[in-house]
Amino acid sequence: MSRGSRISMTALAACFLLAVPTMASAQAMQPAGTAEQRQAMQTLSWMDGEWVGEATVSMGPGRTSTHPHTERIGPMLGGSIRVIEGRSTNDDGTVAFNAFAVVSWDDATDSYVMRSYANGQAADFPLEATADGFRWTIPSRGGEMRYVTVLKDGEWVETGDFVMPGRDPMRVIELRLRRRGDTGWPAADAVIP
Repeated sequence: MSRGSRISMTALAACFLLAVPTMASAQAMQPAGTAEQRQAMQTLSWMDGEWVGEATVSMGPGRTSTHPHTERIGPMLGGSIRVIEGRSTNDDGTVAFNAFAVVSWDDATDSYVMRSYANGQAADFPLEATADGFRWTIPSRGGEMRYVTVLKDGEWVETGDFVMPGRDPMRVIELRLRRRGDTGWPAADAVIP
């Protein structure tokens, strides 16, 4: 190896060693998320707990079907995210609908994001906290689904309307839920090494 090659290798090694602490500090461990994320998620803490009630679903013009419905919601990662499971059942107790979601705060965009899993699909949707609940939309062929949730007098009322340009909104689903109580889900009973 020539003297010039040894100097280049030594300089390269020195640069790498100087960069390692910088890379490590840029990726500091934050198991509870950031302070900004935890603060933003407090706005949605009213959701935490077990909720029970009914889901009324449109089955076509003038026809609806009503199912028992539950939501269970709780914080994870030190309160920097909210985990949600919604479930509707048929009269015989079998599952008619089941969805799972994670709501988080994106520090870079100063906005909420909901990652939703339902009906074999997964996608991210912007979620907006309001003074009395929240709202979000799902793009759909020919329009969009608009969901609005309002908490009033202890009742969670969530409506989902299909909206097309130039037409009146069409109600697809309505949830009416009451908080049954606290839940340790999903953070409770963590596996301890």
